[in-house]
Amino acid sequence: MKGTTHLAIGAAIGLAAAAYYPFTLKHAALYVTVAGFSALSADLDGTSMLSSKLGKLSKLIRELLLWGGALLLAGVAYIYYLEAQFYKEYTIISVIVFLLGMVTKQGMIRNALVSAIGCILLYVGLTYAMNWLMGLGLFIAWVPWLNHRGMTHTVWAVLIWGAIGWGLEQQLQLEGITIVSLAGYVSHLVADTLTPSGVKWLYPLYKKSIKLPL
Repeated sequence: MKGTTHLAIGAAIGLAAAAYYPFTLKHAALYVTVAGFSALSADLDGTSMLSSKLGKLSKLIRELLLWGGALLLAGVAYIYYLEAQFYKEYTIISVIVFLLGMVTKQGMIRNALVSAIGCILLYVGLTYAMNWLMGLGLFIAWVPWLNHRGMTHTVWAVLIWGAIGWGLEQQLQLEGITIVSLAGYVSHLVADTLTPSGVKWLYPLYKKSIKLPL
């Protein structure tokens, strides 16, 4: 299912929470933001609305590695041709940079960038003793390397996300954040269950997809 659909469902959940709980503009914005983000987070294990903006940056980094390495090798060869001197260290660096550009896939670079963001959140959480942010950072750093619609699309991930939402609720002292987080995340799994591919809700205990395609 498209990311825009997941986001729309999450936003609807947030608006419903804003209508149910005592209303303020600040609280409404928080409910919609948390629900929308939660509804998209399960797809951090692949290309998603949350990571798609990193695609262009990933492509640029790969091209810089590839062409930068090639230029460095050309420079080393040119110096050797002119001065008959072989700079071992520069040559090794040039080869490493060029090979990284050759073998590193764009998706791998994107995953590394997402993980880097997770590590930053983890560091901030550690610095300010915010357990929920540490949990979010670990989640974001870990899930990009998982198979799509794998562990992030299970009840176990829902429990983890619920714990993160509960920590955020304690931080904000705003009733309903935990429920909104869970509802947003679960809405993603339910929506994907309605597609032909379905969702492995109980993976790895039960490895078959559960699906109710519309």
